[in-house]
Amino acid sequence: MIRLLICDDQSFVCEGLRAILSTFTEIEVIGLAYDGEEALQKVEKLTPDIVLMDLKMPVMNGIQATRIIKQRFPDIRVLVLTTFDFDEWVFEAVRAGANGYLLKDTPREQLYAAIMGTVAGKGYIDPNVAPKLLDQFSGTQPVAPNLELTRLLSERELEVLKLLAEGKTNAEIAGQLFLSEGTIKNYVSAIFTKINVADRTQATIFALRNGLAHL
Repeated sequence: MIRLLICDDQSFVCEGLRAILSTFTEIEVIGLAYDGEEALQKVEKLTPDIVLMDLKMPVMNGIQATRIIKQRFPDIRVLVLTTFDFDEWVFEAVRAGANGYLLKDTPREQLYAAIMGTVAGKGYIDPNVAPKLLDQFSGTQPVAPNLELTRLLSERELEVLKLLAEGKTNAEIAGQLFLSEGTIKNYVSAIFTKINVADRTQATIFALRNGLAHL
């Protein structure tokens, strides 16, 4: 059973998410918080597996709360909720240690998949947000590729990492490279091991920071 805490300053959002997620037998909504400070208190008291974290809240915003949660409780996953498909707050949330992010209007099944994947260590990046995050990281002066890393990864692994950083799923990468989804899954696992990351979010940030997303 996945223990989940919902944090959003709008009560109707919290109640709506609780109603939706309570229909899944694998998920137990153990609490609601209406600002980052309350989220911290409930994380300490309830020790959830994952927190759905809004960003723009009073008292303490979601970026501050995420940073403190990840410092104090690194095993607790934080999945950011955002209204817009991108703004600078999402970028800062990732830097604060968020394990992924999704839009508040995400369909029910996709929301479920994002939570399950994030708890399993895969992370989640909303496909509508990923390209804009890539642009935000790269900015006007793209990072020069880390040549040591280009030698560490095979040419195919670099291709897979680039597409992963664009927010593509294994199935989409497989289709683009004319390979099986199982083969792509193996490549992704090998990439994670070589660059020492645990999930797709970390791999994306790694690729962007090291100039591997625009090869």
